[in-house]
Amino acid sequence: MLTRRFPISIQEAQQKLAEVSLPSKVETIPVQTANHRVLADTIVAPFAYPHFRRSGYDGYAIRSSDDHDFPKTFKVVGDIPAGATFERELGENETVRIMTGAFVPANAGKVIMLEQTRSVENEPNQVKMVVTEKHSNITEIGSEFQEGDDLILKNTELTPGGLAILTAFGIQEVTVYRQPRVAVITTGTELMAPDEPLQAGKIYNSNGLLIANLVRENGGIVTQESQLVDDADLLASTLQQAMAENDLVITDGGVSVGDFDFIGDTARTADTLLFNKLKMRPGSVTTAFVQDKTLVMALSGNPGACFTAFYLFVEPLLQRFMHHSSKVKRVTATLAAPYHKTNGYDRILRSTYQESNQEIAVFPNGSDQSGALGNLQTTTCLVEIPHSTNPIALNAKVTAWLLPFK
Repeated sequence: MLTRRFPISIQEAQQKLAEVSLPSKVETIPVQTANHRVLADTIVAPFAYPHFRRSGYDGYAIRSSDDHDFPKTFKVVGDIPAGATFERELGENETVRIMTGAFVPANAGKVIMLEQTRSVENEPNQVKMVVTEKHSNITEIGSEFQEGDDLILKNTELTPGGLAILTAFGIQEVTVYRQPRVAVITTGTELMAPDEPLQAGKIYNSNGLLIANLVRENGGIVTQESQLVDDADLLASTLQQAMAENDLVITDGGVSVGDFDFIGDTARTADTLLFNKLKMRPGSVTTAFVQDKTLVMALSGNPGACFTAFYLFVEPLLQRFMHHSSKVKRVTATLAAPYHKTNGYDRILRSTYQESNQEIAVFPNGSDQSGALGNLQTTTCLVEIPHSTNPIALNAKVTAWLLPFK
């Protein structure tokens, strides 16, 4: 059934999606697997760090009361390698050989660096210290963190450095925002599986693999990959189950207003229709709706449009589930190669970019057609050519979106 649709801009569609309330679920995982996950709770120091006095250098520890009248000779009463301790106090003009990071005796006030000392001939248990040190060269207990201090705040994205901090405190698990569970449903009787022989009038389902890997690459967990023929009842049952079991459902194809565009029909009768027509090409049929409290993103069956809409609309959603910011970077760039077409809608070009002296130049990358896929491998950014009856000027300033993992 043909139905009139009312197009909105890219920015309006993005704002509508940003206003959708997404479930905020958490899970507890090992620190070893938490890189780039976002903390759901602030983590505090379970003890002071460092929790013992540490030497900053290889050298000799001495008492503060013996720190005068250099050069002078000290009696060596022990060695403290890293990981060892020294149980007694130092006496007058006594010293211990100490390694970097090693335990410093309780009554030692300074570590004289090895470079400031000399051996004493025929006296293996003595050492001559030439000069004193300006600093103590001792890292005191709690100099970096006191017990109860905040280590890493809630809503912080963990990095390898953060994981090192947690591990230094013996913390083995963290509570983080859960990655979204995503169902990917591709529709179309024309679609073939990879192992089927080539048939006239049919195409291999490249979009299913494209979407699933884009979801995984951008932090989602793909729980379901379904390929359906054009059947309203089959779509309805598959969609209902996918919505019940997942945080986000992504469909591909069947989203226009033709007789077999059943996703479009489903969107129009959904609990909340966010949009079903955009002022952009490719991807003007991109649709979003909420049904049974689950967001459904319905993408075009054309690969160029599917690819474009994923980065403009789906990627930010995946990041929001995990309390991340979008990894797609919106910038102002210079159109460094000509583009002569005029458009009634904003045209989103698959492009490449070069950055020099903090300026970004963008270059249209092959075909701008919705059904073209030859440039998906090499595209590194998307470029907006505003709608106009006149071709855009060379070197015009344009909006570009730099794509992650490119």
